[in-house]
Amino acid sequence: MNNGAPLKLTFFCELSSVELTKLFSNEVLFTQLRKLQATISLGILDFSDERARIVHQLNEYNIPVIAWQLLREEEGYWYNMSNAPKASSAYSDFLDWTNRHNLRWAGLGVDIEPDISEVHNLLSNKLRIIPALFKRLCRKKCFDDACKEYHTLVSRMKNDGYMVDSYEFLFMDDDRKAGSCILGRVLGVTDVPSNRRVLMLYSSFFRPYGAAVLCNYACGADSVAVGITGGGVEFPGINSAPLNWHEFSRDLRLARQSCDDIHVFSLEGCVAQNFMEPLISFDWNVPVKQPQPMTFMLTIARFFSRIVLWLTAHPFLMGLATGLLASIFIL
Repeated sequence: MNNGAPLKLTFFCELSSVELTKLFSNEVLFTQLRKLQATISLGILDFSDERARIVHQLNEYNIPVIAWQLLREEEGYWYNMSNAPKASSAYSDFLDWTNRHNLRWAGLGVDIEPDISEVHNLLSNKLRIIPALFKRLCRKKCFDDACKEYHTLVSRMKNDGYMVDSYEFLFMDDDRKAGSCILGRVLGVTDVPSNRRVLMLYSSFFRPYGAAVLCNYACGADSVAVGITGGGVEFPGINSAPLNWHEFSRDLRLARQSCDDIHVFSLEGCVAQNFMEPLISFDWNVPVKQPQPMTFMLTIARFFSRIVLWLTAHPFLMGLATGLLASIFIL
């Protein structure tokens, strides 16, 4: 079990240029980030002069900044199987903007999530969800092509000298460890050869079982993302209240038990809730108990889900197993 402060603390920041300028208008925030020795993963929502100016300020304060690659909403916003060519084009524009403003980056972040427009459409009419997921499951060639394009893009980023982080759904970990791509095809997300995989374990999305989900998936992760403290994309019909200080501090300590590399979503949420100063004097060694019964049940559920995922990746064996079970019941 790990003790003490994490070796690395990174804050996500996902704001428009106007809101970003307002957030960093107070010099106190720069000082707080320096005291925390924190890194910022800055969402690149545009290639504006205002955003570049904030990056320069962070560079001057020696605060590492990761360029979190995002697309326009009409292009899907996050990286997924439907927008790989657009992602490649946007990366070229990012390089031009970086060179034009002489910006320094500690690395790049790629966010692997479904198309934001599709998510909005499905949530507005939930009856479409099952047919849409089944249709995507059948589009294996589209998925394979997207995987190749994203592998090429991430390899290009690495060849340009950048360390690459991938921000991933927790379900992708099960898919990968089972040697399957079924969940990836259903969700429309692809695996990428990143240097560091950051699992988004936002307990605010899984109340009242969020702590158990965090404990279960944090073990063995390259980095754990906790939250949400506020901010981010909002979806109609989904009400996920931000973490309060009690929940947030619990999640930080639970994550630290398994991982010394922690991401927080989001910086703006922490500032809005006045979490920054308490974080500076935060006692990481305060004991916190894992929700053992639910964590154990989730471990069992994941074990059987991986078996199912593995069988889907080996249809012949799945057919054989189904046949054996059928013959047992018949006899």
